[in-house]
Amino acid sequence: MTLPLAIEEAFRRQAEACEALGSPLTARVCRLVPGMLEGELLRRIADWPGEPVADALALRLCGGLHALARDGRSPALTAAYPPGAGALEAGLAEALRAHQAFLLPWLDSAPQTNEVARSGVLLGGALEIARRTGLPLELLEIGASAGLNLAFDRYSYDLGAAGRWGSARVAIACEWRGRWPDTSTPLSVIARAACDRAPVPVRDRAARARMLAYVWADQAARLARAEGALDLVAEAPWAVEEADAADWVEARLATPPLPRSVRVLMHSIMWQYMPPETRERIRAAMAQAGAGATAQAPLAWLRMEADRSRGSAAILLTLWPGGETQELGRGDFHGRWADWAL
Repeated sequence: MTLPLAIEEAFRRQAEACEALGSPLTARVCRLVPGMLEGELLRRIADWPGEPVADALALRLCGGLHALARDGRSPALTAAYPPGAGALEAGLAEALRAHQAFLLPWLDSAPQTNEVARSGVLLGGALEIARRTGLPLELLEIGASAGLNLAFDRYSYDLGAAGRWGSARVAIACEWRGRWPDTSTPLSVIARAACDRAPVPVRDRAARARMLAYVWADQAARLARAEGALDLVAEAPWAVEEADAADWVEARLATPPLPRSVRVLMHSIMWQYMPPETRERIRAAMAQAGAGATAQAPLAWLRMEADRSRGSAAILLTLWPGGETQELGRGDFHGRWADWAL
């Protein structure tokens, strides 16, 4: 059995993306793996029923391989992954041949990286909402995974030329470019809630290990940052609810907003994974709630999502009353930079 061209193309495109995002190791894995698959793994991937790019098929398998390397049960693969320097091709061959039972379940669900550096982009959007409304924020996040980005105001930031923001222990570097938000704007979060179809229980050791496996192995700073954010969120007084995004948004918007605050629906790099009908229900719920928004109780929709432009995500803000959508700028998928257009 050979892989369909669409599957090979998905792995090739993922390799290019990994190189552009600073992970040559993961790029090499994506290039090597298609020619090394065998047995049930080959059959499952060759017969993939969905859209391999949108489904992040390559990253599902990469997550499983990183988990296997971190686990230690495949010594050759562990030796080939950082901080080791073993032969990657030999390590992959051993893993793909001998550990299919471990790897197959990783194909069943989309990656949950919950890249905490995206908080540097969400911070900018939140500051702009606070500047425009002059109100504290009530945060609602969908596709929140472990809830790391829900705590964006609990981190400290090095924003490059825009200076620094915050003084927390977990530090994030996100280079702000262009016409960026005013970092002196007072920002207050008075409530926060989140949902996910499969939330990561941050206090569970196995779930935590699974999430870290989706962080690329040759990016030590990302791994350390994710571990620090997990520690912080594990002690937080909120939890991510298990729910369908549309059901949850509809239920939340049906409740009265908190007095003199702006209710903010936010999400990052998750919209593509939702069915079209779920997306349409969320759009309709936001439009309906927005129709009743006032200057004293506005509604905002902040999102950072992929669009037709390659290499970065659109940072969009819709604010009611009015309901106009503005592209605030473009953001790196991993939060390394944001190019603002305010």
